[in-house]
Amino acid sequence: MERRRITLPLTAELARTLHAGDQVLLTGTIYTSRDAGHARMCESLAKGEPLPFDPTDATIYYVGPAPAKPGQVIGSAGPTTSGRMDAYAPTMMSVGARGMIGKGARLPEVVEAMKKYSGVYFGAIGGAGALLARCIKKAELIAYEDLGAEALRKLYVEDMPLVVIIDCEGNNLYETGRENYLKAGNSYQN
Repeated sequence: MERRRITLPLTAELARTLHAGDQVLLTGTIYTSRDAGHARMCESLAKGEPLPFDPTDATIYYVGPAPAKPGQVIGSAGPTTSGRMDAYAPTMMSVGARGMIGKGARLPEVVEAMKKYSGVYFGAIGGAGALLARCIKKAELIAYEDLGAEALRKLYVEDMPLVVIIDCEGNNLYETGRENYLKAGNSYQN
């Protein structure tokens, strides 16, 4: 496990240097979307229509930010449960999106797509939306305004604190972390 500063875009080469458990400070352009936005993007792709942004090497943050208060770039911006995007994530990776930021476990189909397309799943701290919003320096609404908080936004972030949960080889911190804990002689109860 390493502590790293990385700058986007998340190329395949950069993705292959990241390992489950790495602590990352992320800087660069990311996009926001949740399930309703992902459904629309996948519908557009199925019709042969372009997406509202270039997905090549893109990182998507699963968030529905709160409205910005006066003087703020954005309101509270904590991660949503990533499993809600599992039906869409393989399609998004197939057109070039590589990074995903959220919280919670992912389905095996998503992990397989990550291995195929050199994807990386970053975990953000749930419940820390106000703190994460401080890392967001610019926010621009780019599509699906009718979805409100779930509209598609382009964000510029600086030093966003994340942890690599699943790397492009399929190593999963949720699994290895539990195994290491148990090997250390600790008991674990669900």
